[in-house]
Amino acid sequence: MTIEYLKKADPHAASDQSDVQAAVRTLLAEIEQGGDHAASACAEKFDGWTGPALVSQDTLDAAAHQLPEKLKADIRFAHDNIRRFAEAQKATILDCELEVQPGFFAGQKQIPVSTAGCYVPGGRYSHIASAIMTITTAKVAGVGHITACSPPKPGIGIPPAILFTMKLCGADAVLNMGGVQGIASMAFGLFGLPKADILVGPGNQFVAEAKRILFGRVGIDMFAGPTDSMVVADATADPHLVAWDLAGQAEHGYNSPVWLVTDDRTLAEDVMVLMPDIIAQLPDTNASNAKAAWRDLGEVILCSDREEMAQICDSYGPEHLHIQAEDLSWWMGRLRSYGSLFLGEETTVAFGDKAAGPNHVLPTSGAARYTGGLSVHKYMKTVTWQRATREGARPVAEATARISRLEGMEGHARTADIRLAKFFPDETFDLTAAD
Repeated sequence: MTIEYLKKADPHAASDQSDVQAAVRTLLAEIEQGGDHAASACAEKFDGWTGPALVSQDTLDAAAHQLPEKLKADIRFAHDNIRRFAEAQKATILDCELEVQPGFFAGQKQIPVSTAGCYVPGGRYSHIASAIMTITTAKVAGVGHITACSPPKPGIGIPPAILFTMKLCGADAVLNMGGVQGIASMAFGLFGLPKADILVGPGNQFVAEAKRILFGRVGIDMFAGPTDSMVVADATADPHLVAWDLAGQAEHGYNSPVWLVTDDRTLAEDVMVLMPDIIAQLPDTNASNAKAAWRDLGEVILCSDREEMAQICDSYGPEHLHIQAEDLSWWMGRLRSYGSLFLGEETTVAFGDKAAGPNHVLPTSGAARYTGGLSVHKYMKTVTWQRATREGARPVAEATARISRLEGMEGHARTADIRLAKFFPDETFDLTAAD
């Protein structure tokens, strides 16, 4: 049996990014040239915010008193899980040393970046979880200064729940800035803050484009597009759970694809029947997003067996991959291309999005084929070093001189020559290029 698309995405649904690119480049240039004043002007224009750019310590402290205890307990619960998972990740990153030749030592060392800029979305939804994911992980990595920013609401500022979370997770400074102006303020070190070495966190297409343009001048977590999710289900799966898992991720936005891959036609048809009614149960804005995402970008792919299903998974490289099928250990061992993997119906992508522990800032648009998501590793640099005794340097210097001359790099060769002459003045070496 060949792969059959029972539902296929509309290839014309993708939006043109050229206007976004031009607009973002213009804004970044204006803010870099105009500094604090230009960034504040953008905050007023795009977010209706005329208050201070920097959130005061008093405002951060007051946020805790505006939240119910149960919500604060839930945020602390999620923070604890994410912190402990990040600490476990960091424990796997080790310094090392090797004596590559007698008397010649080389090694690697882990150094966290000095400053991180964490973007926390705040448009349609207030992304408490994004604050936890980005700031907590930077803190565990040992980043020296963490700036966080989020879009302020007119006359209110950043919602108290986000402020409480930012403080809990360890932000050193918080900016009432969203969009391009937030990214620019952190990258350019505006409002008296240090320039960010790395920019992280999800955002809309303008935020993603600003990070893409700035990449190179600063590090970024990844090039991010709209979130995407794939559910893999066999005949043992519950079609009601599968349909809700697809709808739950489709509510992210009209441009967020969701895909079902199955080897059971009955399950596929059941899910397609259920989807419209399930989407209709969502609140109006959420339902509108999910309806458009499912209509234009949703796919249902029927395969002949689990190996064919796994091949589809690897070719798509989904951000989220949820397996609702028998023999979970087989899937765990077989799959090669995903941002985060969810095994069994007992978990769901929303758990990972909010509170389970692994990070929810993940590669999109197929990038999972070559990279993973945000982790302590992204905030750390693996650097190398070497040292040697004079005897240990001898064979390395000889090889370096000859290889350099073969390559035509005489200056390189002579830095080796002069060491051999200094360290072993009574000896003669053949340092001509190899034939």
